Amino acid sequence: MRTGQVTTPFGRRPMTLALVKGQLQTPAGQASRPVEKWKVFRDIAEARQLLGLQDRALAVLDALLTFYPSNELSSEDKLVVFPSNAQLSVRAHGIAGTTLRRHLAALVEAGLIHRRDSPNGKRYAHRGQGGEIEDAFGFDLEPLLLRAAELAALAQQVAAERIRFKRAKEALTLCRRDIRKLLTAAMEEGAEGDWGQMEEIYVSLIARLPRAPSRENVEATLDEMAMLREEIVNRLEMQVKTQKTDGNDGQNGRHIQNSNPESIHDLEPSSEKEQEAKPEPTKVLQSETLKAFPLSMVLRACPQIGDYAVGGAISHWREFMAAAVVVRSVLGVSPSAYQDACEIMGPENAAVAMACILERAGHINSPGGYLRDLTSKARRGEFSLGPMLMALMRANGNGTRLAG
Repeated sequence: MRTGQVTTPFGRRPMTLALVKGQLQTPAGQASRPVEKWKVFRDIAEARQLLGLQDRALAVLDALLTFYPSNELSSEDKLVVFPSNAQLSVRAHGIAGTTLRRHLAALVEAGLIHRRDSPNGKRYAHRGQGGEIEDAFGFDLEPLLLRAAELAALAQQVAAERIRFKRAKEALTLCRRDIRKLLTAAMEEGAEGDWGQMEEIYVSLIARLPRAPSRENVEATLDEMAMLREEIVNRLEMQVKTQKTDGNDGQNGRHIQNSNPESIHDLEPSSEKEQEAKPEPTKVLQSETLKAFPLSMVLRACPQIGDYAVGGAISHWREFMAAAVVVRSVLGVSPSAYQDACEIMGPENAAVAMACILERAGHINSPGGYLRDLTSKARRGEFSLGPMLMALMRANGNGTRLAG
């Protein structure tokens, strides 16, 4: 016999010292009130994957519970059942002996039942003169009583996860439907744009989903699908805006009004020299339809900016924009170039552009010139952050860097 192990009479299964310790560390004290045994069983069935149990183990537990006469598990009663393997096999729908012993061991290892060994390895009970059970040897159901609240919490956790998974799949279905409608409308109406490329991105995202996806798979795909949908909407809205502004040039002459209370200019104003050299703002707000992408998606695409945040973590846009100012300084982008980007793209999108440039810093010779070029394209309504973010997200997800 191997040191540190004992052999039980029930199927001669080895019981490790860790398992013995687990049985001795049952929650102290008795439960204050009885619990309904089938309610506990339903909770275990719900949480079986978290407990590491197979369906056959549930069938064995169901059979064990049928040998306990009361419908409630109470600390005032003897909670040991003592059926033979033959009796258990019958009530577990004819399960084979070897399989029965394996799943009994699984229930013990999961901490749902305890073995109470008799001197000769048999399962039986000592009864008093009135027929009441004074002592019994077999399987102790006390852990079900003591862990009832914990098992109920696990079942609720599984149910909540199932709901979250269902809603994620529903949201992905709706997002896919929106993209299909938008692409179809854009192509049928002859809108300008590389809709074929958008179609290819859409198909590639669908192809990456496993046949049996997890919730994490679905949510990751949903994030990228939502980004693709936002990009398509941005492009279509920019075209509509461009058509309107082309029809009425008078509306294009209005000055930029920055009413954002968290403007990046509050964090780092331009120098007096730059303010004197800067011409009067006569830029056209053709990019007002650009929308900020969700912060969680941006951080997935541009994780490096977190290294420049106070405390090394970013939880809201204010922290993100403050980190972008630090990145701007590190990369040598002038305050005036960054201020122009904020005015044309909006403070959040300018900060996102800065984060994207940081991710590709090794492939960009002049970050300041690159940002000015993006700003010029945004001013003409020819730029959106969507493709950059999607490319970076795919590159980071594959563990590779985007080529310049």
